[in-house]
Parts: sequence; structure tokens; C-alpha cells
Amino acid sequence: QVQLVESGGGLVQAGGSLRLSCAALGSTFSIYAMGWYRQAPGKERELAADIRSGGGTNYGDSVKGRFTISRDNAKYTVYLQMNSLKPEDTAVYYCFADSRAGASTVGSWGRGTQVTVSS
Repeated sequence: QVQLVESGGGLVQAGGSLRLSCAALGSTFSIYAMGWYRQAPGKERELAADIRSGGGTNYGDSVKGRFTISRDNAKYTVYLQMNSLKPEDTAVYYCFADSRAGASTVGSWGRGTQVTVSS
């Protein structure tokens, strides 16, 4: 199984920056994708960004051009650099990892880290 440990959330003014980190522990050899979802109270969870084992990335439309996802393969850690933050970016950010288990895919989730952007 995979355990995900997030850090880097906090309070920032609009226009500022934060960097989130997510470290994977356990059966990391089976992970083929990692990334971040976010969820505000009363709203549906939405994808912020993901990165695959081959290096390809994907971003939600609302964060394109402002957020950058990267990885440290040796440490099994992914980062989300968030620039030009807006109040609508306020949410709990959850790290995820997708792992292969035979013919199935198993998802793992972190506990979440709060990001609050003030106007």
C-alpha cells in the first residue's frame, strides 16, 4: 500500500505563491501517476494537476499558466508550484497516487492540506 504525506499549505494574499509537496511511502514501485485534486466546501473535487511515470503532465483549465507540477524520482515526491494565486484557489488540496495492481488501478489519497488565498 501507498501512504502520501502532504505539506506546504497555508495562508497567502492574492497574487502570491505557495509550493505544495507530497511524499509517497510504501509500495512506490507500482505508482504510475501522481498529482493533486482540490475541493472547496460545498463544491465538487476537481483536478489541479497530475504527472505520469513517463513525465507527461496534465492541468485543470483553471490553473493552466499559473501552476506547475514536478517530481523528484529518487525521493518519490511531487511538487505543485502555485503562482499568481487567486481567492478562487482556496480549497483543501489532496495528493493522489494511482498504482497498478494486476489488471486493476488502485488509488491512494493524502489527508489534505489547506490553501487559503485572501483578497
